[in-house]
Amino acid sequence: MYNPPGYQQHLARPYRKALLNALLVITFFSGLLFAWINFGRGNNVVAIAELVMATYSLALLLIIRDTRRLEFWAMAYLFPFFTIMMVAMASPRSTANVFIWIFLIPIVSHLLVGRVKGLGMSLLYIGIATAIFFHRFGHDPQMMQPPVLANISVLTLCLIAFSHVYEITREQSEQRLTQQAHSDPLTQLPNRAHLQTRFDLERSRHQRQGNPLSLVLLDLDFFKRINDTHGHAAGDKALQYFANLMRTTVRQTDLVARMGGEEFCLLLPDTDKEQARMVADKIRRKLSQEALDLEGAPVTLTVSGGIAQLGADGDTLDILTRSADEKLYEAKSTGRNRIAA
Repeated sequence: MYNPPGYQQHLARPYRKALLNALLVITFFSGLLFAWINFGRGNNVVAIAELVMATYSLALLLIIRDTRRLEFWAMAYLFPFFTIMMVAMASPRSTANVFIWIFLIPIVSHLLVGRVKGLGMSLLYIGIATAIFFHRFGHDPQMMQPPVLANISVLTLCLIAFSHVYEITREQSEQRLTQQAHSDPLTQLPNRAHLQTRFDLERSRHQRQGNPLSLVLLDLDFFKRINDTHGHAAGDKALQYFANLMRTTVRQTDLVARMGGEEFCLLLPDTDKEQARMVADKIRRKLSQEALDLEGAPVTLTVSGGIAQLGADGDTLDILTRSADEKLYEAKSTGRNRIAA
């Protein structure tokens, strides 16, 4: 099942948004708390930085409520948050206890921006924190003891590894569960739920770039006769055959979905109505030119179709489906084995 770039981020968006919301609230209140503590200790530079971060977190909390650029704002939160953390670690007035915050870096990074960017950000800031630690405490024999360094190093590496492996496992599990929930078990094609998700992504791309997007409904002609004459096993074989024919005819970026029964759908990005007619007619001709062996009997299948284009025929999946279905009915009522647009 082909998924366009950004599809995985689209799936992860709800839980990442909830996590970012929680972190922004925590950062706001903890920033106020630590600013108060550091002002009391005379550590004014760090205190001011924490007040700035608290204010910034509150602003971000308002921004991300309706944003579509969640990953951008997650990065916009993490970079200043970790940078201020480095400032606190580098401050001469801060104790060694502040370095415990580095353990948060790999966890938060991976959860908010995924395994690739999360790993890169973790290595960057943990590397900076390590340099600061040796700069400040490299002359302190007590801090440079091998057991101390070994404990810190092993724990840090474990957190990086655990965060990275968790994110890989989460992505794989999410993909597997999504595929099960979004696939038709008989044909292994995407189902209506996956079609809706993919349509939303393609419509957003259409709105940004202005590229055409077409939808085709295809319905096997006289399919009930196959079930009645040859049995349901033969009917299943016919559906699988047609699904495979469509899959091997369209482009990788096109989506073939089963709507239910003998009805299928093509979602064709960067394709106008006339181009969609050519694609659908190619499928129609291929299907009608070769007989399928069903229980020892050669059966020639035919298909009828209807086409709708985003914008000209509607701007939601339901409206486009209804429009294509009207054209499909027109193709059926005027003799079948044809495509109407």
